[in-house]
Parts: sequence; structure tokens; C-alpha cells
Amino acid sequence: MSSNVERRRMATDETWRVFRIMAEFVEGFELMSQLGPAVTVYGSSRLSPDTPSYQQAVQMGAKLSEAGFAVVTGGGPGIMEAANKGAYEAGGVSVGLNISIPTEQHANPYVTLAMNFDYFFARKVMFVKYAVALVCFPGGFGTLDELFETLTLLQTHKTRLSPVVLIGVEFWTPLIKWLEQTLLEGYGTIGAPDLQLFMLTDDLDKAVAHIVDKAAQQGPLWQQPLLGYNV
Repeated sequence: MSSNVERRRMATDETWRVFRIMAEFVEGFELMSQLGPAVTVYGSSRLSPDTPSYQQAVQMGAKLSEAGFAVVTGGGPGIMEAANKGAYEAGGVSVGLNISIPTEQHANPYVTLAMNFDYFFARKVMFVKYAVALVCFPGGFGTLDELFETLTLLQTHKTRLSPVVLIGVEFWTPLIKWLEQTLLEGYGTIGAPDLQLFMLTDDLDKAVAHIVDKAAQQGPLWQQPLLGYNV
């Protein structure tokens, strides 16, 4: 008897979870639809203000803002804080999409639009759906997860987001060599065009110019529904 009651309770909990998920999507869509062209910036929450990557991210946030883009991050510390800080201090739109996790993540003070998420997958939709480009700084598992999901969507033509720019030649080069030597040449699990899905540079001005050029080519396409997340 008690097991039946427990199963019914669990089923009810799962049903209500669907509504909580829906609420995150609705709130996220309402928030993000306020933006014009936006660029999402990924990177580690653990990098401190005295690191070169943090300082580069501040500059990148400012440059993107000055170029007319809203800057979207995960809203936490580290690279996220840096990019938000650059955009905020440049007088631009600075968006923080935070996540509730037990450790590390706390909201940074440099956001002009903010939302808190319980579900990673809902949050990642917002990162990609409303962005015309992605800038990825050095990071850990979370950053790599976000990067490779975006590359998968591009590879399978499920998103119009372009380009993907990797900042940090020293950090990303070993990974790119592994992609080339192991996945492409060793096992054939990716194709040569897949390695053209991203740009690697340390030159922030070159990166921003590339993003501006691609955004101009897209025209109003950034406003259209995302193919992979057509919700």
C-alpha cells in the first residue's frame, strides 16, 4: 500500500516538475526577447581578476558592447563576471543567466538583466537561441559542455548561431590538435569541415570584427526561430 502511495506521489512530483520547466522557458523567453543582437560569452567561474583571461574578457565585454551587442553570460564569477563587467562599464546591455548549484556559482554585480535557473538545459537554450555569436574563453567541464553542444548544433544545422570564437591560443591549441589528430585523422569521427566551425585567436579586435561581419551577413536571421530549439 505504501509503495503505491509513494509511486503516486512521485508521479505527481514529476508532473509538477514539467510545469516548473515550462515556467523557466516562458520567463527566459520573455527576458531574452528584449535583446537586440547578442553575443554569449562562456568561460570558467574559477579564474580570478588577476589572470590574463579575466582581463581579456573584461576587454571583450566592452568591445562587444561598443559594437552594439548585448553581452550574455552565466552571470557568475570568473570569466562571466569579467565579460559582464566590461559590458556594464561600457554602458551596454549586460545579461546574467545564473544557475542554482551547491558550490561556486553566485551572481556577479555587473548585470542589467538577470534570471536564475534550476535547469541547465533550459538555461543553455537561452544562451544559444538569442545569440548571433559565441565567444569561449578557457574553462572547465561546464565550458566544454556548452562549447561542444553548440558545435554539435552547428554541425547538424540546428542553429544559425555563427561564428564561434575561441579566445586563448595557448589553452585551446592542445584540444584542437586532439580533434585533428584523434577524431579526424585517427578515427574519422568528424569531418574536415567540422574544424572550420570555430575561429581561434588572441586578437580581440579581430574577433569582434569577425563577429560584426558575420552578424551583418545574417541580417535579420538572428530574429528567426532557432532550428534546433524551435520552441
